[in-house]
Order: sequence, then C-alpha cells, then structure tokens
Amino acid sequence: MSMFKIFDTAASGMSAQSLRLNLVASNMANVDSVSSSTEQTYRARQPVFSAVLNPLDPSAPAVGVRMEGVVESQAPLVMEYAPEHSMADAQGYIYRPNVNMVEEMANMISASRSYESNVEVINTAKQLLNATLRLGE
Repeated sequence: MSMFKIFDTAASGMSAQSLRLNLVASNMANVDSVSSSTEQTYRARQPVFSAVLNPLDPSAPAVGVRMEGVVESQAPLVMEYAPEHSMADAQGYIYRPNVNMVEEMANMISASRSYESNVEVINTAKQLLNATLRLGE
C-alpha cells in the first residue's frame, strides 16, 4: 500500500465521523422538541456506513469508508399526557422524540475518539514520510 493511500483512508474515516457527529448533534438538539402528532415528531437518526473497496481488486482490503445514508429509529415515541400544553392533540397528548441521550452521548464519544484516532494516523504517517525523506540527507 502506498503511503499516500493512508492519508486517503484516514481522511475518509474523518469525514464519516464528522457526519456521524452532525447526526448526533441533530438528535441532541431535538431531544426536547414536542409535536401534536406521531407523523410530525422528530425521530432519532443514525448513519449507515459502508467500506470503500478497491475497484481494481475487490478482494483487497477496504481503502476507506463512506456514509451510505441515514436511517430513522423505529423505537416508540414518548407519548405524554399534557392537556394544558398548546401542542396537545384532541385527547390531550403531546409526542416527544425517541432520542436516548445516554446513547447519543456514547455515540458522540465514540465518533470523537474515532476522529482523533484518524488524526493520529495522519500525523504518524506524516512523521514517517518526513523521517524517510531525511534519510537521503
């Protein structure tokens, strides 16, 4: 594997984790939103990743990662009886998102650590390249 491919692979990982962090931020920002119907209620979103394979040799190890899409959680929404709330439906219920803050915090920490690991890979590869270039001095 070329040393320069390491930069591409780590960069794709950093990009994927950045997108994951954006979804976590969106979920956390909407945790307290309220709706009057299940159709309008925010649902937690999670990324779907896939490995990027070498098109010349599909049996070779993956050369990166990309986000294929976003899926909404199928967990039940939180239904709360609050007849005095301005968003209450005819039966007096409001609906809250199915965002689990503990899971979102764990996702945030995991994505952040993965991003940092890819930064370390890039820094180490850069140091190795510099050391290789200094060998010729």
